[in-house]
Amino acid sequence: MRLAECPSRISEENIGGDKDLSNSGTLPLDQILEGDCIRILQSLPDNSVDLIFADPPYNLQLSGDLFRPEGGRVDAVDNAWDKFDTFAAYDRFTRLWLKEARRVLKEDGTIWVIGSYHNIFRVGTVLQDEGYWILNDIIWRKSNPMPNFKGRRFTNAHETLIWAAKSDKSRYTFNYASLKTFNDDLQMRSDWILPICAGSERLKDEEGHKIHPTQKPEALLYRILLASSQPDDVILDPFFGTGTTGVVSQYLRRHWIGIEREPTYIKAASARISKVQPFDEDLMTRFPDRRKQPRVTFGSLIERGIIRPGLELYDSRRRFKAIVGIDGALRSGDGRIGSIHKLGAQIQEAVSCNGWIFWHFEEEQTLLPLDILRQRYIAETL
Repeated sequence: MRLAECPSRISEENIGGDKDLSNSGTLPLDQILEGDCIRILQSLPDNSVDLIFADPPYNLQLSGDLFRPEGGRVDAVDNAWDKFDTFAAYDRFTRLWLKEARRVLKEDGTIWVIGSYHNIFRVGTVLQDEGYWILNDIIWRKSNPMPNFKGRRFTNAHETLIWAAKSDKSRYTFNYASLKTFNDDLQMRSDWILPICAGSERLKDEEGHKIHPTQKPEALLYRILLASSQPDDVILDPFFGTGTTGVVSQYLRRHWIGIEREPTYIKAASARISKVQPFDEDLMTRFPDRRKQPRVTFGSLIERGIIRPGLELYDSRRRFKAIVGIDGALRSGDGRIGSIHKLGAQIQEAVSCNGWIFWHFEEEQTLLPLDILRQRYIAETL
């Protein structure tokens, strides 16, 4: 079922059971699969999903109730699904689901796993043991964290996300240009400041209690999917909870598959997703993939007159200056000579340098990266 054909409401037919789909080659797109996550993962076909977002149990090891200074009880995570007898039991569980997750992930797919200090280091070890290739760890810094009521530790104001590819050979999706535009033309950093789920977004029952103790904010999933997926990709969430992954996937015209065993969460997720309408397709910006663009040499731009010998180039802060020679070589003020890449690396005392990004030219009293000229050349000639 295509997202463009998604029903406005989720009915019982959108909630599946433990069907074995591993040999059928079909996927239960835009459905919540009810049951044990490992057993359902085992039923899915090999190499069938583009991205996995996983919010597994944190194994918080809580002992006793926690109270606020005024005496109120803290609504902490004390559910049975978060409790494991030993670290070894938790590691076995982690290894089983991550092994199956890697099997169903496409060769160029990626996985995001979120956790706290209680579990994320154990999860990271298993990720590497199972053959995943870690790309980044992201710090989600909470702008409104829960205070530390006992005053015996630092306020726990962040969670960690690990972003990993299926292998070191994966040609994974990273929408660099979209993220940079999203971030006011600055490179997106690995520390994200976002509020925890609160207000009208936080799902509560009729008595005003949280339906799910660790419901993630839609803003977090929005950034993840914008960064590492494309429209029509298949997004799998093996710990679906109240369906944040499904909500944002449907907004952004991605397919989704949710796995959840708790009927209360499934009911809440189904009602929530049923109200979501995908964004119009013409709002989806598709920046060109630079890896697929034809190779353009610096000399090509000189031959075409787009760059003239004698042009002065600078780094973005005007710390370094170089002159373009007739053969495309750059000469720095101290007499060093090299290509845009080699000279850029030399003067920074770096191993390598992308000269297209490092070197800038002046146009209308503004410094612009050389890559602007390369893109102009591609647009005009290729």
